[in-house]
Amino acid sequence: MSSTLERRVVTLGGLRVGDGPAVVIRNRVSLRSSGVPQRRLGEGEAGHRFAEGALVEPASAADLPAIAARAAGVIVGASWTRDFPLVREAAATGLPIVVERRPGASLEEWLGVADYCAAQGNDRVILCETGLDLALLQRARAASGRPVIVDLSENVALAGAAVAAGADGLIVGAESAAQDGSDVGAGDGAHDGSPVEASAALEAAALIGTLVRAETPATLGECRQAIDRVDAALATLLERRVEIAGIVQTLKPVGGFAGRDPEREQALVARMARRAPRLGEERLAAIMNAVIEAGLHLAEEG
Repeated sequence: MSSTLERRVVTLGGLRVGDGPAVVIRNRVSLRSSGVPQRRLGEGEAGHRFAEGALVEPASAADLPAIAARAAGVIVGASWTRDFPLVREAAATGLPIVVERRPGASLEEWLGVADYCAAQGNDRVILCETGLDLALLQRARAASGRPVIVDLSENVALAGAAVAAGADGLIVGAESAAQDGSDVGAGDGAHDGSPVEASAALEAAALIGTLVRAETPATLGECRQAIDRVDAALATLLERRVEIAGIVQTLKPVGGFAGRDPEREQALVARMARRAPRLGEERLAAIMNAVIEAGLHLAEEG
């Protein structure tokens, strides 16, 4: 088992996986059907089975030249992690390798496949949990230092839980390109077939990820994106606070501005200052006064 604890970052297409916000991957394609390898495909034919920049699982070694030329990364599928000749050839493409966990595989076996890829000279390895064992995800991330993503193709409702558990990325809407031979993907590469699922995963990555993942943006653009994520989380929390405060108004003997409790508000600000010492009580008091007044005005309007 790898004992390297230093956090590694792998660039997958235009995404930095393992550093900063959790990413959402919507262009995961398999050239297999139901885990059974299809007939061997030539380089040209395989290339037409997926959009450029996709994350692709080969059906056989014959697909690898097209994948190397067009894909963002290669998937070592859960069903063939023990096919070491194919794993070795996949690693030899030089593309980032996403190692899925075989059902029932131990942490040691899972990390062993990743280390095998690294031993072939390709250390751009991302681990992928497919069984939704979020505790194992945490252990893999801590033990290996490698990025760990989660395939949520079967249950995108767990997006929030996966991000909270430390997932560096989410895969949504995986497809099999071997079903009908048609091109997969168009436009922005999002071909999950369900914008709602992709939106749910993006929300989880933005909102929950903001609370649990530290970010160190290095450019103005990255800073603005990080601020946008924090602002989205703030807006969501403020809306929820206003909703609860509105309920409180109906339960108080005296509602509205007359029912304000200065001692409770002061205690609230003091508790917040312990979580945000750089802001301090004075600044937080002004912020929370504005929040409380906005909620009271909204309650009166309703």
